[in-house]
Amino acid sequence: MSNKEILGYIRLENKDIDANDIIQLENIGADGVFLADDSMPLDEERLIKLIKAVNEKSDMPLIVKRHYQRLEDVKKILYAGDTRVAMDVMSAADFRLMSEVSDRFGKEKIFAWIPSTQFLTNALASAVVENGAGACVIENQGIEPFNAYSLPLFPVCSHIQPETAASLFARENVCGIISSEFVSGQADPMALKYDLRHQGIQTNCFESSLPFSEFKLNSDGLIPVITQEYKTGKVLMLAYMNEEAFNETIRSGRMTYWSRSRQELWKKGDTSGHYQYVKSLDIDCDKDTLLAKVVQIGAACHTGNESCFYTNLVSKNYDTTNPMTIFDQVMETILHRRENPKEGSYTNYLFDKGIDKILKKVGEEATEIVIAAKNPDSDELKYEICDFLYHMMVLMAERDVSWKEITKELASRH
Repeated sequence: MSNKEILGYIRLENKDIDANDIIQLENIGADGVFLADDSMPLDEERLIKLIKAVNEKSDMPLIVKRHYQRLEDVKKILYAGDTRVAMDVMSAADFRLMSEVSDRFGKEKIFAWIPSTQFLTNALASAVVENGAGACVIENQGIEPFNAYSLPLFPVCSHIQPETAASLFARENVCGIISSEFVSGQADPMALKYDLRHQGIQTNCFESSLPFSEFKLNSDGLIPVITQEYKTGKVLMLAYMNEEAFNETIRSGRMTYWSRSRQELWKKGDTSGHYQYVKSLDIDCDKDTLLAKVVQIGAACHTGNESCFYTNLVSKNYDTTNPMTIFDQVMETILHRRENPKEGSYTNYLFDKGIDKILKKVGEEATEIVIAAKNPDSDELKYEICDFLYHMMVLMAERDVSWKEITKELASRH
């Protein structure tokens, strides 16, 4: 049996919504976000940029509902990131497009959208399945029972409580619940999933593979925890946990320590707002030290520094270049130049000249690589490859293509 999903609901008519609002839902435990874009006229460029920004910074799956009229409209959304589409099926014309999209991308990418359960009939459910939708999102949920239909359902709930969720999930074909209350802060998706798990409903929440009793503790009954930023691997801090802190970290998905000075639980961020959201917890071979990989909001150190380890005691010269992060760092600089132009910047010169100039330079540098490869001096080839990669990254920035998208595509080919 697959895990039941808890998803946030965001209407994009709210122009203040940005990528960070969506990513925060991932941090607090949502399994995905349903984006409803019913704005008229449709602002496709804004929507695509929003999806790309979310995909670049997180692994949050999105379901995007809008007024799709052509296959090309759907393709743009599916190609923008980790997305599925929700298509309005209340008019017969939409079934032709749904069938075409399903044949092209697979039914797992397609949701049918129905504005109210009063419209959900056996005939409509059958038509949705026959035309390739993998599931159905139903708003204004209220008419029962859902079990009458074999179609996997995702009801939208305006008020979500553990009892409501448990009642809905008792119906075998209800696979997920969508609610705006996670966005407004009226409900905590991780806490809800933990409550449901205790009721025997399988959800995507943390569960330790080892009991705390197997950990080797120090004389104070504590285990040290090294905390890293999950993407960069940068060490942020060292703190301690007792069993209560460990269990609360597992339950909430937010790093919770035991304060030795105050002799109390310390949920990182409750005072400063600089929360640490858990990505993974590991234990070393001796079972006496934990390694936490987290999303760090703000600074980890109480001094305002990114890391508590900012005071150098001794060092020798060494190459600090990290081949795993250098492309991201260069791209970050290019994107910063695009958003914050600097007089005399060659990068800004290329952006100002536009796509044709950038393409011309990419072509020229590619040719230079071919010429340099015929030269026995490998240093020249190295320089030309660097020139090409820089201009290619400017092109990527111009067309809003990220390294995450490139590496994800490369990984899918192997």
